[in-house]
Amino acid sequence: MKRLGGIFSALCLAAVLWGLWLLWAPQPAPLPQPPAAGWHWPGLPEFRLPRITLPPIFQRPPVQPEAPIASPVRRILVEKSARRMTVYQESGPPRTFRIALGFSPEGDKSREGDGRTPEGIFRIDRLNRQSAYHLSLGIDYPQKHHREAARRLGLSPGGDIMIHGQPNQVPDGYRVKGDWTAGCIAVDNAEIEEIFAHARIGTEVEILP
Repeated sequence: MKRLGGIFSALCLAAVLWGLWLLWAPQPAPLPQPPAAGWHWPGLPEFRLPRITLPPIFQRPPVQPEAPIASPVRRILVEKSARRMTVYQESGPPRTFRIALGFSPEGDKSREGDGRTPEGIFRIDRLNRQSAYHLSLGIDYPQKHHREAARRLGLSPGGDIMIHGQPNQVPDGYRVKGDWTAGCIAVDNAEIEEIFAHARIGTEVEILP
């Protein structure tokens, strides 16, 4: 019996030492896990979202720059509310430009200094390389009915309405923000150079509200 008791005591001591070693022994660092792409919950299989690629018919096509004007201009259409000018040429697709208008663009021009861009059908009547702006195409405003309407009100109808580039005082490549002219139609310097090179006196210019 004494021998069995000694063996039992030795086993108990060994068990205690083994437990203490498990508590105090250094634990190995856990291995890094790669980040999961999708939904994962411990104990459950990982769920990955499928990659969806739209067919070409639903993809937005890249914006292609418009071809420059390469033939004589036959007509110019100005849409004031859209701040857009479309130049139609004799051979080739039309070309659109973003424009600035007079500082008070709503409504038709009726008098000098009102800041409005006139509305109606006009003609280019002069091409000016020595303009206060970077090139200009003058239009034949005021016409007879403009002068008569202003005379009835005892006012001057104004004049010098043009399609032109930026003021000569601003640095090259800079575009004045907003509607800033006295009633003219303004584009970038590079754009007025393109239009000026192909415009002719007598070309129709229609200006819509």
